[in-house]
Amino acid sequence: MVKSGINFGETFSANPNYEQRIETLFSAVSRTIPPTSKHYNLFGIDTTPCTRPFAETLADKTFIHYPNPIKGNKPINIGHCYSVVCALPDQIDTEKVPWAVPLSGERVPSKHKGVNQGNQQLKKIWQSSLFSDKLSVLVADSDYSQKDFIGEQVKHEDVVTITRVRSDRVFYRQFIRDPNQAKTSGHPRWYGDKFDLKDDQPWTEPDEVHHVPFTTKKGRQLTVTISGWKQMLMRGTKNYKMNNHPFTLLQIVVRDQERNSIWKPMWLIVIGSRRDELSLVDCYQCYRQRYDMEHLFRFGKQRLLMTSYLTPDVHHEENWFKLTLLSYVNLWAARKLAVVLPRDWEQYLKTNKSIKITPSLVQRDFSRIITTLGTFAKFPKRRGFSSGRIKGYKKAPRTRHDVIKKGSKKSTENLKAP
Repeated sequence: MVKSGINFGETFSANPNYEQRIETLFSAVSRTIPPTSKHYNLFGIDTTPCTRPFAETLADKTFIHYPNPIKGNKPINIGHCYSVVCALPDQIDTEKVPWAVPLSGERVPSKHKGVNQGNQQLKKIWQSSLFSDKLSVLVADSDYSQKDFIGEQVKHEDVVTITRVRSDRVFYRQFIRDPNQAKTSGHPRWYGDKFDLKDDQPWTEPDEVHHVPFTTKKGRQLTVTISGWKQMLMRGTKNYKMNNHPFTLLQIVVRDQERNSIWKPMWLIVIGSRRDELSLVDCYQCYRQRYDMEHLFRFGKQRLLMTSYLTPDVHHEENWFKLTLLSYVNLWAARKLAVVLPRDWEQYLKTNKSIKITPSLVQRDFSRIITTLGTFAKFPKRRGFSSGRIKGYKKAPRTRHDVIKKGSKKSTENLKAP
């Protein structure tokens, strides 16, 4: 909020106790997460768009990815993008309701990518002592399978990253030299046989295979086949030497009772020094829980007005986004106090006593909860009457900001030496 020319968003960020307040906020949110029955803590990271195509006075706008329902149109729009890190609680405590507790939400600047902003957010979380008691497992979609993100996460010994990868990626088996083979001169060999995901002819036999049967809500019997190849490598860069960080490659195939594949295979990579502490089934179940973040974004935009604040100030928009995340945390913390309040047309809720508490049901009963618990906030009091604007004062028009276009890097191959 802006008052007397002071931007409280900037003032709070510039406060010398800002990092201490962030640590306190992490601590307060983490206390709402019950201890997990597993030997690891599960986290998720993703980005969500905030479209502002008509906000001419909003700064730092750029082209963002936004799904377009019209066939043939490019899935892009104009606005901002926000990176969110969530703690994914144990499904035993949530009764398999898609809850995702947000820990951090930051706007992605136009000069950065979502993975760069995510690295900064995760670095603060890993450095805090709030989740250092167990192994930390991070799940993310295919956008986070690039070296800029994975190369930073492998620096943390107690973190295992599970990301989805595109089906056209190329990996390599780790080359293991025969001890009886004589050493040759030159650079030691790092990469072994090529492993092209879109060409299954040269694939080697998987090191481990698991078959997991499950039943859908409609009673359909399906089988998940999880195949794992260990000690795989990806090509590195000058900044990230990926040959020192082998990973486990997983292929997920879902088949029906006739052994027919019903969906395209899904590929996952599991990377980290402690990745062997997770079984293939654990890795698959961890990644499935990543979709709880999609429910968070959908609920936040539809019911919490996450991206509906049409302000011309970037700091106000950032503060509003964080406020909606905190409001979701309040719903999560009050879930055990909520009472089911069915509508007149929701007769099935009146007869079903084993209904699961969802974020929508908690929000419906939140007015009663906050009235019962009370609040430390004080009622506002008038502090005089404003004199208003001086007669003849004319407010300066706001600055118009163009949309920032990210151009491709210029190639230096054809540049001649002076």
